[in-house]
Amino acid sequence: MGGESSSIGALVPTVKSELGCNDNAAAGQREQEQEQEQQQPEAMAVEEEVAMTDRDMLCPICMQLIKDAFLTSCGHSFCYMCIVTHLQNKSDCPCCSHFLTPNHLYPNFLLNKLLMKASACQMAKTATPAEQLHKALQQGYEVSVKELDSLLSLLAEKKRTLKQQEAETNMQIMLDFLHCLRNQKLGELNELQTDLQYIKEDINSVERRRIELYRSRDRYLTNVRMLGDDPHAKLSWPSLIEKRGGGVLPCFPGPQSQCHMGSSTSHNWKADEKTPSGSQIIQIKDANSDLDSQQLTQSGLVVARKKRVHAQFNDLQDCYMQRRRSSTRQSQKKDERDRREGYSTGLEDFQTVLSTFTRYSRLRVVAELRHGDLFHSANIVSSIEFDRDDELFATAGVSRRIKVFEFSSVVNEPADVPCPIAEMSTRSKLSCLSWNKYTKNHIASSDYEGIVTVWDVTTHQSVMEYEEHEKRAWSVDFSRTEPSMLVSGSDDCKVKIWCTNQEASVLNIDMKANICSVKYNPGSGIHIVVGSADHHIHYYDLRNTSQPVHIFGGHRKAVSYVKFLSNSELASASTDSTLRLWDVKENIPANCPKGWSLFKEVLFQIVTATDDHPTSRIAALPV
Repeated sequence: MGGESSSIGALVPTVKSELGCNDNAAAGQREQEQEQEQQQPEAMAVEEEVAMTDRDMLCPICMQLIKDAFLTSCGHSFCYMCIVTHLQNKSDCPCCSHFLTPNHLYPNFLLNKLLMKASACQMAKTATPAEQLHKALQQGYEVSVKELDSLLSLLAEKKRTLKQQEAETNMQIMLDFLHCLRNQKLGELNELQTDLQYIKEDINSVERRRIELYRSRDRYLTNVRMLGDDPHAKLSWPSLIEKRGGGVLPCFPGPQSQCHMGSSTSHNWKADEKTPSGSQIIQIKDANSDLDSQQLTQSGLVVARKKRVHAQFNDLQDCYMQRRRSSTRQSQKKDERDRREGYSTGLEDFQTVLSTFTRYSRLRVVAELRHGDLFHSANIVSSIEFDRDDELFATAGVSRRIKVFEFSSVVNEPADVPCPIAEMSTRSKLSCLSWNKYTKNHIASSDYEGIVTVWDVTTHQSVMEYEEHEKRAWSVDFSRTEPSMLVSGSDDCKVKIWCTNQEASVLNIDMKANICSVKYNPGSGIHIVVGSADHHIHYYDLRNTSQPVHIFGGHRKAVSYVKFLSNSELASASTDSTLRLWDVKENIPANCPKGWSLFKEVLFQIVTATDDHPTSRIAALPV
């Protein structure tokens, strides 16, 4: 063997080409796909078989899993209660209509066992691991002590982990809350600091203004004293007093102040300048006593005005802050300086509001209209309305009569029972009146039967009658810009728009609560406001009545009356005994009225319109 040469060389392992590997991988993937395709029909068949099995276990009557299965003589299975209930009404099988009685029912023990197993399997599929463990232990599953110790330690560890996670979550929630609270309080603090800065600036401004007034008064007093000490200036006093019409010159308190009397003649001035006569001394004493009484009265008024401020302090505070912030924002946007150095526009505006608010405390009655017995309910006046020129006014109420009076004759020629210049009778009790703002002799009324009527005051006849409301109509109002249009609201929760040229309503708005008052915006024929029993005020654009433009909320009870003071200001009265002012453009409540003359007007209108009393009171401006 040693001499023989071996023809076998070294064995080198062969390496499959990369292409061959890819081919094998592709082949394997195809085999897996084929196996999956073969398994899918089998799985679907199993699912269908299970579903068929489940359907076979359903009761044909209640279509639920059979409970307490019973077999009929015809071979069908039902729930015991289902088949017994059926046989009380009919004597046939629900499946095949075979004759059947309760005597033909037999317990199906085999099906009950299968149902119990199916129910157990279903519960095992849907039960959580904890429920499965709990059920296994209840069924007496044998577990060793070592396994129980391991299980208990695992459960204890899981419990500790869950508690830690819950504690971390609670701490995170608490931290987020505290961060939000801190940010909110910081914002409030910044706002409060800004408000305090406003108040400090305004205090300094008012103090400076007050010092200026004191200095001007002192200068005036000094000039008066110098004038009193100058004998040549005294000679010119009679002519000055004659020009002013005589009387008492202004007196100012002070240690050396003097009071001088004037008359239309210069006879008394020829007396001795240094030694006044006895009549002059008496006149000076009388003047001083009058001055003291005036000062006492003035101090009492100041105390009363201060009490009024404290009574409405919260509302006045909101008004001040609102106006102060608004003026600051406007000055920042426009980059304008205040009209007076250190005296802001907002402070001046609020000063006007405050002085006017504290100046008036009541309404002065200038005339009364008595309609009959004071305590008779048939004489209750529900509505008072003035015409466009404020020359005539009409009253209406439970008496079923519209009476028209001349305002000047009622005020200037008082009488026990003034005679109306026109009177119209209606079929039902009246709730509201509204004069046409263009046609002076037309007035609209709404009554307790839901009828809206347009009257001609000159002929005492009705021009149009609208009877679409199903319940009592509480309010009616003519448009100021569209004289032929009017709006009405009723207890049927509907607002209707009418046209005097048509017999049917033009537009209908369905609401969820009773309508107490409706008004047109005086500057627009497409905007109306509705006071509702839902405690809210709804502002509508008639071009799209699907939803209101604004909803004002703040009253605690039904809104009984609404009235526009201007194109943007709206006043409302409620049965919660409050009056509120709103800005319909800004969609915000106005804490204090911008135009107090307009607010006096609405007070006048509301007092006269809501005074359910047989005596109609004509009130003057507040005093």
